[in-house]
Amino acid sequence: MTFRARNPGKVSHHLLKQVDHRSYPPPRGPWVMTQTWEELLFAHWSFAPEQVQALLPEPLKIDTFDGKAWVAVVPFLMTGVRPRFCPAVPFLSRFLELNVRTYVRLGDASGVFFFSLDAENPVAVEVARAWFHLPYMNAFMQMASMGLHQVYQSQRRDKRGGEAELSVSYFPAGEPFQAQPGSLEHFLTERYCLLTEHEGSIIRGDIHHIAWPLQEAEARFTTNTMLEPLGLKPEGEPHLLYSKRIETIEWAPRRL
Repeated sequence: MTFRARNPGKVSHHLLKQVDHRSYPPPRGPWVMTQTWEELLFAHWSFAPEQVQALLPEPLKIDTFDGKAWVAVVPFLMTGVRPRFCPAVPFLSRFLELNVRTYVRLGDASGVFFFSLDAENPVAVEVARAWFHLPYMNAFMQMASMGLHQVYQSQRRDKRGGEAELSVSYFPAGEPFQAQPGSLEHFLTERYCLLTEHEGSIIRGDIHHIAWPLQEAEARFTTNTMLEPLGLKPEGEPHLLYSKRIETIEWAPRRL
């Protein structure tokens, strides 16, 4: 299989022409990386805000919708991962990833906080840990497509995080739509920065993409222990969303 990098200028021009869906403009400085995310499942469970707040570093505050905190398990396929002006390298640019995330605020800023990010690529894991200071971990992962169904399996193999495993099959179950401002779907997906803590400093990483192309989803979880290292026990049916594909650009992380 041959991987061809898109022209970096065309990537930014294409994406940065579409900014009206954002609540604030993208950063003015040059972006440094592009990624494409494919076959995403957003599986969200709600929790009491104080449960999740206790897991966050200061001074981040949990962001809530209708008085609830939301924690997501998000499996997907990463493709086209490359620095700006560099071609995609097959082994480094295409791999499976699995995120556990919630939503936080810092002053007027709202963003995503990652509890864990499992990936099957050990080089990408170490680069991301060093550059973005995110809790990436190595895992054995597989994904198979069966028509519209995705069968996804992940087993963490990294002593830096607690044991965690996911086995799930999922598929889109509705027509594509864009989340409307004020809706739960908009709250859960339309986020354009990550916030994390490293050595007493808050680090922010900005991102841009078009408004999420979403679909309702159905999923069957055979195993899901991704929240156990956090001491959280998901109860009830999750809120499920699916997205086929979205192209993104990222800016270098910066200390606040």
